[in-house]
Amino acid sequence: MELYNTLVHKKSGFKAIRQKEIRMYSCGPTVYNHAHVGNFRAYIVSDTLRRVFEHLSYKVTHVMNITDVGQLVGDGNLGEDKLKQTARIEHKSAKEVAREYERLFIKDIKKLNIEMPSVIARATDHIPQMLNLIEKLDKKGYLYRAETGMYFDTSKFGDYGKLSGSDFKRLNASLMGGARVERPAGTRNITDFAVWRFSPADEKEMVWDSKYGRGFPGWHIECSAISMEYLGDHFDVHTGGVDHIQIHHQNEIAQSEGATGKKFVNFWVHNEFLKVNGSKMSKSLHNTYTIEDLEGMGISPQGYRYFVLTGHYRSIMNMTVDALKSAQRTIESIYSFIERISGSMPEGVPEKEFGAEIKKLGQEFFRRMEDDMNTPEALASMHALISIANKRNASRKLSNGDRDAVVAVLLEMDGVLGLSFKEHTATKPLSAEPRRLIEEREYARKSGDFGSADEIRRELRDRFGIIVEDTKDGPQWRRK
Repeated sequence: MELYNTLVHKKSGFKAIRQKEIRMYSCGPTVYNHAHVGNFRAYIVSDTLRRVFEHLSYKVTHVMNITDVGQLVGDGNLGEDKLKQTARIEHKSAKEVAREYERLFIKDIKKLNIEMPSVIARATDHIPQMLNLIEKLDKKGYLYRAETGMYFDTSKFGDYGKLSGSDFKRLNASLMGGARVERPAGTRNITDFAVWRFSPADEKEMVWDSKYGRGFPGWHIECSAISMEYLGDHFDVHTGGVDHIQIHHQNEIAQSEGATGKKFVNFWVHNEFLKVNGSKMSKSLHNTYTIEDLEGMGISPQGYRYFVLTGHYRSIMNMTVDALKSAQRTIESIYSFIERISGSMPEGVPEKEFGAEIKKLGQEFFRRMEDDMNTPEALASMHALISIANKRNASRKLSNGDRDAVVAVLLEMDGVLGLSFKEHTATKPLSAEPRRLIEEREYARKSGDFGSADEIRRELRDRFGIIVEDTKDGPQWRRK
């Protein structure tokens, strides 16, 4: 498999650190509000990558954090904690806010058929691990005390900026940009970041005692501490959105490698932005959509997942109502095809050439998925298979064996697409009795005995839970 690795700024062959085992980390949500569909693009991408690895017979340990403390409202190192701001607005405790939006996030990822990570780790459950990492950094001379907290001195980490292809001097110069940049009092460099923030003496919620003073962790330290707790100091893959490259992920690398002296992550996989009607999607711009919003528009979670897969993960996507509705129509047509073909009684005979074409398109699909997750081209292979199978079924040239082969390949494809194809298949073959009744009903219908045909249809429904529909391609059946 080949993947684009942000760390080396090119696509390269993937090799796991341990044989047939992959350790993978994904930046999770900050649970102060509903996650929007732009956020979910990142989780669909990481889920698809995990599914490709599993298709290749890797055992994947996938860890995701839940940020329930430490991320501030303002840019940089200033502003109020997002959880505390929402708690104040909603007249709840920060913990109540965190648990409610975490619950809604989990509900949405299940709707999107995203596999649950092996570990979902809350930041507030890992304060000791963060403090331990902070102490290591302090002993190695990376930290200094400022008015608002303990800060990482980015000038002391020689490779700072390597993820973005820059360096310490250029990053600081570009961030200053000739204009006044506000930063906490006593900090040395614009790229320096807090690992521990001090709290006022009267602060009661979301604060912890430490050797540095009463306070709470900075945002970046949690991902390093949590990932290394479950995956070790050096692991295979870290995923996230491109918006994390410049600051969050560079800071993760600096503090992790600064503490351990080892390479932190081999492959950094980043997905591009999802725009809405050509504009950046942002809560601050009030142009975000939740999964529930899309459902209200008639777009199913699987319709949205299909829409995301139509774009390459490293390409900016533009979400419009028309594009979403087109994706919804397409996924419904795929489901309809699967129901139709798996519920048909083919009359054709097996053809060697068609069997070879099924195999070829299946192999082509997976080659494209293993080429940096090229989902648009992989979907093209899937649609080619559906098209030729549909034509053969319509012309009564599809055999039982070929039908089963088509369905089997589609289900194998769906193992990495995650579009819930299996829910739309007749997974249990018909037993002899309902199959005999369907044949009898078709004979009655062709003979003009519509009363008997209707009676048999009711019997199939009531006794066996089989719904028979007459189509131009002949009788099709499905289970209730």
